[in-house]
Amino acid sequence: MTEIGAYTPVIIRFIVAFVITAVATPMLIPVLRRIKAGQSIREEGPQSHQVKSGTPTMGGLAILLAIVLTCLTSGAVNSDMLILLGTLLAFGVIGFIDDFVKVAMKRNLGLTAKQKLALQVLLACAVAAYQSKVSVYGTSIFIPIIHQYWDLGILYIPFVAFVMVAMTNAVNLTDGLDGLASGVTAIVAAFLTIVGISFYGYGAPAAFCAAIAGACAGFLLYNHHPAKLFMGDTGSLALGGAIAAAAILMNIELIIPIAGGIYVAEAASVLIQVFVFKTQNGRRFFRMAPLHHHFELGGWKETKVVAVFWTVTLGLCCLGLLII
Repeated sequence: MTEIGAYTPVIIRFIVAFVITAVATPMLIPVLRRIKAGQSIREEGPQSHQVKSGTPTMGGLAILLAIVLTCLTSGAVNSDMLILLGTLLAFGVIGFIDDFVKVAMKRNLGLTAKQKLALQVLLACAVAAYQSKVSVYGTSIFIPIIHQYWDLGILYIPFVAFVMVAMTNAVNLTDGLDGLASGVTAIVAAFLTIVGISFYGYGAPAAFCAAIAGACAGFLLYNHHPAKLFMGDTGSLALGGAIAAAAILMNIELIIPIAGGIYVAEAASVLIQVFVFKTQNGRRFFRMAPLHHHFELGGWKETKVVAVFWTVTLGLCCLGLLII
């Protein structure tokens, strides 16, 4: 493990990203209002959320700006950093197109599921192929707990691509309550920063993750309940792709489902709900999916759900550090 002083560069990156987001976000809000980029709330969601209709969305643009500027001035720009930033922006573009379709064409679902999935798979395969060529571990992945690397051979690219696509969409599903996705992602990114600086030193992954953590924390100033701004798919897809890409480049793909257990639970709740509904004649396993809505309909206040999910994420990240 490194000495405390070694964390100074990533702390600076965190602060820089935090400040940029904190300054850029209030400048972005009136612009989004002028173009009427208001969030449409789906009718089948909790009725208490209908009051959020019209809240500006696409706030993820401020997060992307902060991460890119912070990383380009980090002194850690190399091929890995360019891949990480490219992944962030590429997934952000997918999300932006989706958000724009919702806003400009007033179609609540934006891009079709097939369109988004196809673009995500292409990007994920590209990142997996890059890592398989440049990593000293080749097509091997780190197996937690037993602390061994297993060579997946030709299965490496499809497996890693699956992890990336799954994580990206899991983060997207988590973005359903004020401050939930931004807070959980800030904690997970901080975890990845600690792993990066501790085991790889100050480099692209550590600087990149510190920037993500800082940007998400800065965004929380305006995204906490009651939210003045939502990140939209522009932010959630970008952050999901970025978190997954950072883990892949550090060869810790299988740690992310542990540290990001809330993401996994949110996605799993949707899959379980759909499976039970289709196989049990319309029955529901949860009151509503994703999981955060289940607790809301059970009587929990939105702020309580968010606080509990943040706390669980913090605990899971501590567990991840112990496993690593």
